[in-house]
Amino acid sequence: MRFTRSVLAASAVAALTVGTTTALAAPASAAPNTTPQKVCGSGYKTVNSAAVASRGTVYLTYNAANGKNCVTTIRNSPGTALDMSAYIYVPATDLSDEDYGSYTSYAGPTYVYAKATCVDWGGSIGNVYVQITGTNCGAKKEQRVTTVR
Repeated sequence: MRFTRSVLAASAVAALTVGTTTALAAPASAAPNTTPQKVCGSGYKTVNSAAVASRGTVYLTYNAANGKNCVTTIRNSPGTALDMSAYIYVPATDLSDEDYGSYTSYAGPTYVYAKATCVDWGGSIGNVYVQITGTNCGAKKEQRVTTVR
């Protein structure tokens, strides 16, 4: 699967560069109690979500005005920077967007145009990864996978 390869590659790069990244860039941050709408912007409504164990939630939002989806992963309790990610992929068009880094509150936003088509999306906090495939496309049954590494 696309996400699995991306996560493995990102994990390897992150493991090699975590010291450099921490030293060179301040982690992204948000005010406590942020929402997907604050992260993605006005006009985005939550259409799906998945818990990242007890650490937080990854949200799929949609803006009907522009046909774009947005994904963000938000921690339950902001704090010390942790490796986090948010991603979205449209199999029908091969469009994708992803954000991986060390963050104190949230990862993302990630955006793709996905009007009237299925999307795959997910995110991670620390070593817990959530992957949701084939969602928000009518009667098709979505698949959810949570992995702890």
